[in-house]
Amino acid sequence: MGEKTEFEPGDKAPNDGVYMEVGERSFHTEIQNPQQVTLERGESFPETTNHNRKWKKKTKARVH
Repeated sequence: MGEKTEFEPGDKAPNDGVYMEVGERSFHTEIQNPQQVTLERGESFPETTNHNRKWKKKTKARVH
């Protein structure tokens, strides 16, 4: 079983990092100006701006 990648408000952050809001189906829903938070491992995720959104760890952009 793989590591969980999307988190609900109140869940604990598995690792230090920057997390951002994503749509319920993140690859279908593009959010304009998504909320971002920096959390340390074990901190709780805050509420999202919409009940259909979740938190996901922000990935670094690839440079080709």
